[in-house]
Amino acid sequence: MIFLGRRTRRTLFACVLICSSPAIAAQRASVETVEISSRPITQFHVGHDETRFGPFEFVGGLEMTSPTRDFGALSALRFLKQGSDFIGVADTGFWFFGTIAHDAGKRPSGVKNFRMQQMVDASGRPIDRKWEVDAEGLAVKDGIATVGFERDQRVAQFKIDPDNMKAPVRQLDYLVPARELRQNRGFETVTHANPYGQHAGGLVVVSERSLDKAGNVYAAIIEGPHKGVFTIKRNRDFDITDGAFLPDGDLLLLERSFSIARGVKMRLRRIYGESVEKGAVADGPVLMEADMGYQIDNMEGLDVWTRDDGALMVSLISDDNQSILQRSLYLEFILHQD
Repeated sequence: MIFLGRRTRRTLFACVLICSSPAIAAQRASVETVEISSRPITQFHVGHDETRFGPFEFVGGLEMTSPTRDFGALSALRFLKQGSDFIGVADTGFWFFGTIAHDAGKRPSGVKNFRMQQMVDASGRPIDRKWEVDAEGLAVKDGIATVGFERDQRVAQFKIDPDNMKAPVRQLDYLVPARELRQNRGFETVTHANPYGQHAGGLVVVSERSLDKAGNVYAAIIEGPHKGVFTIKRNRDFDITDGAFLPDGDLLLLERSFSIARGVKMRLRRIYGESVEKGAVADGPVLMEADMGYQIDNMEGLDVWTRDDGALMVSLISDDNQSILQRSLYLEFILHQD
């Protein structure tokens, strides 16, 4: 047994109090480096070698796994550097950052420098209550990340600092009446409109499945010269999980359907840009649909970017719900405009 003097005991007791205080505990919400193992996906249609699916050409993909318990539940991804460095949000209340590596054939070959950080409150303390940090949608512009949250419905903005993401700097008015947002069916899409179009790069938000009386999906233009609420025509039993504007001003939506009998399906739909306006019912054609015969899972995140050779690229990620029955996937396609 070791006997300590009175002064030493007081010093140790003070250290325990200080180190367990909220302010010091908050400093421990550090960036966590996460080891990612990636298995290449070379066929989109399982057992088939075709690469063209409507206007989409499959480039390649990755099935990602990690021993880290916090990994997974990836809801949204946006590139900070075209096709390379990215930021994302998980619906468990985490930010994630990393880099997609590509091989000599421009196919995705792995994920490097993957880090995660828990979302924090105004005091810098990690938020452990999932209903407060159910992050689903993400947009990025000029060093600001705009996030759509479900359950505790809100749209908030954060300064991007991969080494120290802090509390939001601003809450935005999302215009859609709060009573119209359904529990766990709120804003899954947060995206900036075309900077040269009618909305001058303003933010557009789209709910997953908050429906008006006509059965259409609530959405809104919340920035720009023509702010206002609009809806998107719901097509069959698909829900909207993400979206991004294309260079021509149209809105590309990622949609998902699930049933016990059929399993999960994924769909990409093009919404005509001119129909994205206050009071309108926006609509457009389905470009591609895939079921469990393809390399898909619970597809939740989408981004559009331009490759160094000028190809218009679409990247998708899946939310595995941190379930051993699901997968975290990253997929890349070329979107041909001809």
